Amino acid sequence: MTVSRRRFIQAAAGGAGTLGLSQASENRAGEDAVKRKQRTLYYNDARHYYLYVFEPPIKLKEARWPIDELVGTTIDTFVYGVERGDGLFYPSKTGMLFGADKRPFTQSPYWRAWENMQSLIARGLDPLQVLIDHAHEKEMDFFASVRMGSYGGMNPQFKIESGGRAMAHQEVRDHQFVIFEELSHQYNVEGVELDFAATPGGMAPYLRPEDAEEYTPVLTDYLRKISAMVRSRPGIPGKVGVRVYPTEAMCLRGGLDVRRWLQEGLVDFLVPMFYVDFTLDCQMPIDWLIEAAQGTDTAVYAMLQPFLSGESTGGDHTKYPSPAAMRAAAANYLTRGVDGLYTWFMKWPLGDAERRMLSELGDTELINGGDKHYILRTPSKEAVEMGYGSQLPVKISEANPDRRYSIPFFVADDVEASSDRVRQVRLLLDVYNLVTADKLTIELNGKSLAKESCLRTYESAVRPFRGQRLEFHLKKVRPRKGDNVLTVSLGGRPAGFAGGVSINRFELFIEYGPYPSTLGV
Repeated sequence: MTVSRRRFIQAAAGGAGTLGLSQASENRAGEDAVKRKQRTLYYNDARHYYLYVFEPPIKLKEARWPIDELVGTTIDTFVYGVERGDGLFYPSKTGMLFGADKRPFTQSPYWRAWENMQSLIARGLDPLQVLIDHAHEKEMDFFASVRMGSYGGMNPQFKIESGGRAMAHQEVRDHQFVIFEELSHQYNVEGVELDFAATPGGMAPYLRPEDAEEYTPVLTDYLRKISAMVRSRPGIPGKVGVRVYPTEAMCLRGGLDVRRWLQEGLVDFLVPMFYVDFTLDCQMPIDWLIEAAQGTDTAVYAMLQPFLSGESTGGDHTKYPSPAAMRAAAANYLTRGVDGLYTWFMKWPLGDAERRMLSELGDTELINGGDKHYILRTPSKEAVEMGYGSQLPVKISEANPDRRYSIPFFVADDVEASSDRVRQVRLLLDVYNLVTADKLTIELNGKSLAKESCLRTYESAVRPFRGQRLEFHLKKVRPRKGDNVLTVSLGGRPAGFAGGVSINRFELFIEYGPYPSTLGV
């Protein structure tokens, strides 16, 4: 296979990723391995847009598809989900191959995945190694990601849904450890990723809530053991990444002592996210993590979730973000200090819009210089229950001129400094149960929007009676770079009309043009 300058040296004899390089190549690879920790990452879960899709026997071109669809973009790191909880998507010598316990199959995706892997194995090809080799040929680093609540092939009595205690069992931790050992020592991956954030929704819980406090130090010790093993492999040390929850409280409730990990240098990167809520959040509350990682060798990569709305947030169908929306989230995270951007599950097959996004994520100038569409997300029920809420909805129960409701938000754009290029700034609010006679006061950073142009229309095309959409064209009162706050108050309602209103949607558009928006002198 072709070995690029980015590849590490795998010296373990007989390993699937054994490489024979000259000392000079090894030195170059080693220098690159300790290069800056900025990355642009893309995740493929092996299933939805890969093994589940192609009709067997899978062609070699199709087997390489997850890598080839990213070629020519700024993605430099490919992350591959090697299992989903009930089997591995490669011929492991220590774990169970996905589908081994499901034959005969009754679902077409499972049958395709099994037959596709078997067709590669019959040709003497390891499905995982095919992807690793092709990623390396295309100058991408490769990380193998494992969901920590998953362990196909083990005693089902260890699972929480069967009355077990998951990772509280030493047997489960030992089983997962040998999987990580196999991935990092027998395959020439750059590293591994431990995914704790896939529950709920993406995997079974890795701990019972009542066990979390007791087993927090156990999980830290377990991570310490995995990190030492991965980093001590022959050749260039492997790297260790971990997916965690967005807030520190959520992490601690889940037994994840992230600050201790940072203090001990146990991980090379952290990815805050919440699996079941796939909604893009340009305001994700991760400043605590960015600040905690300062002064350490641990990078923080922001997860750009792939949807604007979907079933988890009560939507009728999945809605994907535009390049401007993705750009706004990316700009916010980079401005707040993350070391790189991470995304996944985009509309597939990847089209022009998706490739455009992926071509910008690794280019700060393109991100900062383009149009932005800031959207405050509507959280899922599960996210709210776990403490990852949102600024929306804002429910105003009754008219009271003395009661103000705040909507804080962060903006990466410096509108004032770029005034010669800013074409327009628009603020869109959907207000449920609003009528024109209501006395609604809206201020941005303490300045009233009463004199700004406001266009009104129906809040819903399907149910036009439900409320109003307010579209402000901001000329004099504009958001500033950094923290902002929109305040709203309902001062009064027309006679005979009581109750309140609810702000269910907040969107901010900042559009740039080649020339100033005034004639000038």
